[in-house]
Amino acid sequence: MTTRIAPFAPTAAEPALAHAPAFPADGFDVVTGAFSYSGSAIAATLERAGRRVRTLTGHPERAGSRSTVDVRPLDFDDVLGLARSLEGATTLYNTYWVRFARGAEDHERAVANLRSLFHAARQAGVERIVHVSITHPSISSPYGYFRGKAEAERALAEVGVPYAVLRPAILFGGDGVLLNNVAWLLRHLPVFAVGGRGDYRIRAIHVDDLAALAVAAGQERANAVVDAVGPERPTFLELVRQLRGAVGSRSVVVRVPGSLVPPVAGLLGLALRDVLLTGDEYRAMADGLADTTGPATGSIALSAWIDENADTLGRHYASELDRHFRRGRRRGRASSR
Repeated sequence: MTTRIAPFAPTAAEPALAHAPAFPADGFDVVTGAFSYSGSAIAATLERAGRRVRTLTGHPERAGSRSTVDVRPLDFDDVLGLARSLEGATTLYNTYWVRFARGAEDHERAVANLRSLFHAARQAGVERIVHVSITHPSISSPYGYFRGKAEAERALAEVGVPYAVLRPAILFGGDGVLLNNVAWLLRHLPVFAVGGRGDYRIRAIHVDDLAALAVAAGQERANAVVDAVGPERPTFLELVRQLRGAVGSRSVVVRVPGSLVPPVAGLLGLALRDVLLTGDEYRAMADGLADTTGPATGSIALSAWIDENADTLGRHYASELDRHFRRGRRRGRASSR
């Protein structure tokens, strides 16, 4: 059952913090990964509403010199430390997850980490948890990502703190990776391969729409599960063709058997020293798990955003490994959605 939440919209009476006072002992909100992708959007939306923000992060070096966000470590091995950092917080906004297994980090470890985080929030007296999940999570899913997300949702429901779960499929806007890198490939490759018929649909939401939904959910008290999806659901082939036209690409778009996509993506990833697309990610998308048929909960149209950002899309490749693994190995890295 999906509960609809009206997106939060700051008013003129809720200005951004110009000169932030000393960080308060209570009445603030906590965002995991506030210097990462969706976490930074949520933190910015909270601050525009006049809320003070603390982050739990594995990347404290990303805080800018003018940042007003209070920084604490995201160390899942120190549950007591997590609880201390959460004491006095009103709402915890969680964006932490692991996109793919690497080293000791995998989906099972991510679930265990979140269970520790949720229990620390309960111990600290946090009033509400807003958790970013994924569309179509399932304990019985053949895909570790979706199975792990379902297990994380179950852990959240069992912890006893009022919660909201937001389920986006794919995010766009800001410094997002996926659409930027598709555009980069279209700018650089003579041929772009689409697996199968390319008729699997993509229900993307703008990262600012997700942030507005998250902040609105933080103001509620009833438990809620919401599909965080935009107004458009193009097929993947339609999306690639629109990106191709927007960036002026001459790449030839061809359909190939779906079984070829993971090895081709793997070879490109080796060349780019990155993980471009995992086999599970492609198969889940081809199975329709990036689509929903329910009402839109975001308002920014993907097609309009592509046209407005055509000049800059794909100018530079965005490396997932550089963002989350190569800038120093830290405990509890937040791979923000």
